[in-house]
Amino acid sequence: MKLLHVITTMDPHTGGTCQGIRNQAIWFMEHGHAFEVVCLDDPNSDFLSRGDFQIHALGQGRGQWRYHPKLLPWLKKNLSRFDAVILNGLWQYAGYALLKASQHPNMPPYYIFPHGMLDPWFQHDPERRIKALRNWFYWKVIEQRVVRNAEALLFTCAEEMRLACQTFHPYQPKRKMNVGLGIPQPAEYRDEMETAFVEKCPRLRGSPYFLFLGRIHPKKGIDLLIKTYSAIFCSSGHTRESQSPKLVIAGPDLETPYGQQMRELAAKMCPPNLVSWPGMLTGNAKWGALYNCEAFVLFSHQENFGLAVVEALACGRPVLISNQVNIWREIEEDNGGLVDNDTIKGAENLFRRWTSLSTEDREVMKNAAKSSYENRFSVGFAAKRLMKTIELSANCNLP
Repeated sequence: MKLLHVITTMDPHTGGTCQGIRNQAIWFMEHGHAFEVVCLDDPNSDFLSRGDFQIHALGQGRGQWRYHPKLLPWLKKNLSRFDAVILNGLWQYAGYALLKASQHPNMPPYYIFPHGMLDPWFQHDPERRIKALRNWFYWKVIEQRVVRNAEALLFTCAEEMRLACQTFHPYQPKRKMNVGLGIPQPAEYRDEMETAFVEKCPRLRGSPYFLFLGRIHPKKGIDLLIKTYSAIFCSSGHTRESQSPKLVIAGPDLETPYGQQMRELAAKMCPPNLVSWPGMLTGNAKWGALYNCEAFVLFSHQENFGLAVVEALACGRPVLISNQVNIWREIEEDNGGLVDNDTIKGAENLFRRWTSLSTEDREVMKNAAKSSYENRFSVGFAAKRLMKTIELSANCNLP
């Protein structure tokens, strides 16, 4: 099979979507399939050199719509080389260009991974009123047609598929399929992983810590994390500071206004040696952070899938997450972590429940976390489901 992914950017700083594509590419190419990506990035970007598959970078998209005049002609010229096309994300020019190009003769079917962009949270969050109104108009004029003409909408979990039905009307996809999402098995733990991480966070050598790994963004609930961590572990009635589990908040966008606000909040509420901000972690430093953390924490207000959550499971680390992380039901069922509401009370409950677990219970949860990854979230499991979905829809359209 020849598969093309269409995405606005492959920049890893923008989140897990492009990493999900890279993870898929490994499996598809190992199994003899052709795999290419077209994106609207500067072709000289350093991150485009990562991976062994072909990336067609046509140039930086313009404005919030990420328009680029080269995309539509490229699609018209090249789509017929592929058996199927997958659009990643909504609301930008790439979807409109794919809709226009697909209407020409002899074009392959296209599929859409919304990646959470049909979640009702984005329309109901009071901080996004103007964007919500813009999206409503855009849906009426363009996006409903992009969705309606797709061969199927592909969802990363059952909760995402359920929520997508509640947001916009008319909502008329031909098919809705839960194909999942997965990651490759991480490399086995090596001492150099811990060394690389400790170089980023020297104060953490030999200390237990909770780990947040993701963009520094308001929807991630980082304010909840800091406030509840302070209440549970920094209060005068708690154990001495040297014995408290520390907190690592790692990810890009520290320089944004929100990132600066969160650093100021942590400095105000927590002793200076308890919270570390190493920025974005990659390679050995990232895996060292995951393998050595006491637990992974994410109190997000909206999380479509959570690749970092699954990476923690793959490393055998329990996760403390809100029930707005869309794979929470699967993780709770597998006993791979603890789940509660995305509120101060819910976040405090998660920390208290974790500290109340015995050493034996934590070991059981670590093993369950690893099993949850292996049984639900491996890249092979998800890629096979995607292949079957494409083959099934192709058979349905046979004359």
